[in-house]
Amino acid sequence: MIQNDIENQPDPVDSPVAGGEKDETERRSFLSRMSTAVMAFGLAAGYGMFATLIGWFMFPSGGGRKSWQYLANLAEFPKGSAMTYEAPSGQKAVVTRLADAGTVEDFIALSSICPHLGCAVHWESNKDRFFCPCHNGAFDSEGRPLEGPVKDANQSLSRYPLKVEKGLLFIEVDLQRLV
Repeated sequence: MIQNDIENQPDPVDSPVAGGEKDETERRSFLSRMSTAVMAFGLAAGYGMFATLIGWFMFPSGGGRKSWQYLANLAEFPKGSAMTYEAPSGQKAVVTRLADAGTVEDFIALSSICPHLGCAVHWESNKDRFFCPCHNGAFDSEGRPLEGPVKDANQSLSRYPLKVEKGLLFIEVDLQRLV
C-alpha cells in the first residue's frame, strides 16, 4: 500500500508548483538580464555624449560661417567716435574711426573683451586709447598694449576685418555661437 501511494504521487518536475517555480526563475533571470542591458546602454549613451562634448570643446570645428554685417553710414560716423557692435554670435567689438579719408583704413574694429581677464574695454577719445577698468589696462588705437598687466604679457586686442562699399561700413563676423 505504501508503494502504491508512492507510485500514485505526481512527478515533481511535472507538477504545477514545480513548473511555476521554473517559469518564475526564468522570468527573473530574463528581467535581470534586461535591466542590466538597459543600464549598460544608459551608461554607454551618457558617457558617449560626455565624450562627444569634451571632443567638441577640445577640438572645435574649423571656423564657423562668416558674414559681412552692416555697421554704419560713413557720413554719420564722425572722426574720433566709436561704436559698440554685437555680432549674431554674441561677439562684441568696438569700431573706431581714426581718420576722415573715407576709406577702410580710417576705421579699426577690435574685440571689446580684454585678453587678460575678459573685462569689457571702451574707447577713450580724449586719450586716444582703449581702456580696461578691471585692472587699468590700456591699448593704443591699433589694439597694442600700452600699460597694465596686458603690457607685461604683451596681449593685444583681437581685430575684425572691415570693408567700405558705397559709403557704408561693414564688418566680417561669425554667425554661429562658439559654445
